[in-house]
Parts: sequence; C-alpha cells; structure tokens
Amino acid sequence: MKTTRSVCAPVTSASRLFTLRRRLKRAAGALALATGFFAAHAQSASAAPLRIGYSDWPGWVAWQVAIDKGWFKEAGLDVKFEWFDYAASMDAYAANKLDAVLVTNGDALTMGANGAKNVMALITDYSNGNDMIVAKPPARRIQDLKGKKIGVEFGVVDHLLLLDALQRAGMKESDVTLVNAKTNETPQVLGSSDVSAIAAWQPNAGEALRQVPGARPVFTSADEPGLIYDVLAVNPVSLAAHRDDYEKLTKVWYRVVRYIDDPATQGDAVKIMAARVGLTPQQYLPLLKGTKLLTLPEAQQAYAKGDGFRSLYGSSHAADAFNVKYQVYKTSQDVNAYIEPSLTGALK
Repeated sequence: MKTTRSVCAPVTSASRLFTLRRRLKRAAGALALATGFFAAHAQSASAAPLRIGYSDWPGWVAWQVAIDKGWFKEAGLDVKFEWFDYAASMDAYAANKLDAVLVTNGDALTMGANGAKNVMALITDYSNGNDMIVAKPPARRIQDLKGKKIGVEFGVVDHLLLLDALQRAGMKESDVTLVNAKTNETPQVLGSSDVSAIAAWQPNAGEALRQVPGARPVFTSADEPGLIYDVLAVNPVSLAAHRDDYEKLTKVWYRVVRYIDDPATQGDAVKIMAARVGLTPQQYLPLLKGTKLLTLPEAQQAYAKGDGFRSLYGSSHAADAFNVKYQVYKTSQDVNAYIEPSLTGALK
C-alpha cells in the first residue's frame, strides 16, 4: 500500500505511512473539535450527502463505475465522492472534511494513532502484484541480494513488503544494506547507483523495469496476498448516524465488483476507470490485474479473525508492529477496535 496510491504518474506528496505523521497530528486538534460538533448536529446533518475521499488506486478508482452508472441514485443513496491525491485525502479526513476515506489498513492505523479515529468498515482489495522488489542482473531471486544494497523508502508499505520477502527467503534484514530512497525516485536510483534492487509500487516499479536492462521482479505483493489491504475507513460518528446509508453503499460496492469481474462487462468498467485517471483501457488493464478486488465471500473470509495475512486482523497486526518498530507512531494500536465487519457480514 506509496507516495500516493497512484498508478499513473510519479508524484512527490507525502508517503503512505511515515511522512504523514506531522500533518495528521496538526489536523488532530481540528478533528477533535469538529467531531464533537458533528456528533451534536448529527440529526440536522442527516440530509447532507456522505462525503468520501478517493484517490488513484484501482481498488478505489473502481467506485467510478458506480458514479458514472448512477448506481448510488438507484440505491437511494446521497453520496459525494471527492477526488484527491492520496496524502491530501487523509489530511481532509483528519480535518473532518470527509465522512470516510479510502486508505491502506496500515494507514488507517496511522490516522487513528494521530487522532483521526476510524473503523475499517469495508475491504475493497489487496495489492496483488503492483508492489514489487525489482532487481538488476544477475540477481534472479531474493537470495541473490544477500550482501547487496537495496533502495527503499523507510517506513512505507514497500519497506514492509521487503522485510516480508527477506523473511520468506530465510534471510534477515541485516543480510542486506537498506538505502533510504524516495519511492518516486527509485527508478533512477536503480539505474544510476550501486544498489542491486529497489522496492516500489506502480508506476515506479514498472518504470524501473523499463529503464534498467534485464531488471526483473524477484518478489511482488502477489507472493504474499493480504499483506497490503485497502479499506474504506469511516468516522465512527458518521457510521452510527448513517448506518443505513453505509449498508446501501456496501451493496453498491459489490455490484461494482461483479461488474468489473464479469468478462461481459469488464471492458466497459476498465474504460470508465481508465478515463478517470487519463489512461487508455489497454494501459489500465494490467494495473487492474495487479489489484485483487474482493468478492463478498472473500471479504467475509478476510474479516474473520486470524493471525495470517488472509485475515484483515492478522495483516493489520503486522502493519501495527511495523509502524511501531519504525516509529511511524509510538504506541501500539488496538487493532480489534479499528475493524468493523458487520456491514459486510450482513450481506448474502
């Protein structure tokens, strides 16, 4: 789960985990005041649309299908989706300008640790190959990187991916030398420095593969399904005040997933999604394939408590441990308090 959750063009806004701390802390005071105001006026605000922040990641751009098709109106739901750069969407949520925001599960914990309380009320997807470790020749597998330098942005989600890759290969972090590199600069780092590999997400990973002859992915998020979940993080006050609306929203989401997964309608869905981010359908389809949209049964299974990455609980515990170890925030979070499975669990 990125300088932004973008899969279209490198950007330079705050990273998905680490550099948001100060901005979120600044917004936390405003959130506390605004949340109290919101609670006191929940009834009078009931006629206002739900405000949801989304940004450039296939599992979130997918909502554009429902927007363009008019499915929210069909469901009797008044909702306004607002487009942001990823970091800006979290800032807006922390300032109580949004009822909900689409983020990674690790970033949901980061927001909460810095005062922007939320619950993960819907799982949209998990990264299924868009995050990767890219190595230069002659390396062909993770083990070939022992004793080598690897460029990665410290404290972000692909740092977590790299640590998982090393562990799965029977290696320790000390078996390699990590070089701090901004994710949007990793293609240049791989091509011009003495690092042997980089950890990055699309489009940066793909650019590294194009720029460096013979470069190849030696580990991707498809090798560890569920390491990086993407979720709808909802203000608990908003959820309590508008539960019926969130139930409708959840139903619309699974209509979207079915439409995208159906070979008969996938082409139309990809056309809609590609247009939202300024790509052709041919350019966008591989990016969609690197994202696993969860069907209803798969999401219900992910909401079951468990220790592994197949469970949102297990994945979030791992993200929490990583965040504390690398000082994204100081105090371990109560993961159970962040996960709200009832909306998905009620559907059949």
